[in-house]
Amino acid sequence: MKAILFHPDAEAELIDAAVYYEQQQKDLGKRFLTSIQDGINRIQINPSLYPIVYLDFRRCLIKTFPFDILFRIIQDRIVIIAVMHLHREPNYWKNR
Repeated sequence: MKAILFHPDAEAELIDAAVYYEQQQKDLGKRFLTSIQDGINRIQINPSLYPIVYLDFRRCLIKTFPFDILFRIIQDRIVIIAVMHLHREPNYWKNR
C-alpha cells in the first residue's frame, strides 16, 4: 500500500472540522474522524478507483458527512491535498 501524506492545510482542515463537530455533539468529532479514516483506507486499497476532478487530483466522498478527500497519487505516495466541505468554496484548494 502507498503511504499517506497530508498537505499541512488539509491536516488543519481535518482538525478544525473534527473540533467543530465535537463541539456540536459529544463523540460526533470522533465519528467524523472515523469516516475520514474509512475514506483513507478505501483510497489506499485502490486509489485509481476515484474520479479525477482536476488535472491529476482525485476525489473520495466521505460517508455520513458532507466532506470529500481530495488527493493526488505521486509515485509511491498518496498526498491528501484537502479535506473539503462540499458546501463551501469549491476551488480554494487548487493553489496547493
